[in-house]
Amino acid sequence: MSADDYTEEEQTFEVWPDVWAAFLTFQSASTQWRTGMGGITGLDYNVLPWLMKLNGVEDEATALNDIRVMESAALRVIHKQ
Repeated sequence: MSADDYTEEEQTFEVWPDVWAAFLTFQSASTQWRTGMGGITGLDYNVLPWLMKLNGVEDEATALNDIRVMESAALRVIHKQ
């Protein structure tokens, strides 16, 4: 699927400033999903410290919690199909 498959409203979402760096890190990890026999299982956390550094994350523990929330939501969408 591509962006053309969705309306502009479906493509638009708000990111709060306090999670912006975590969102950028999550977005940067878009090619770092681990997969198994059942499909995608979650993010490869080994790359997150490097991505956090690149995205200017100051509080890594909080960012990891935020990323895990985003990961969980993404997995629900991925496995819904």
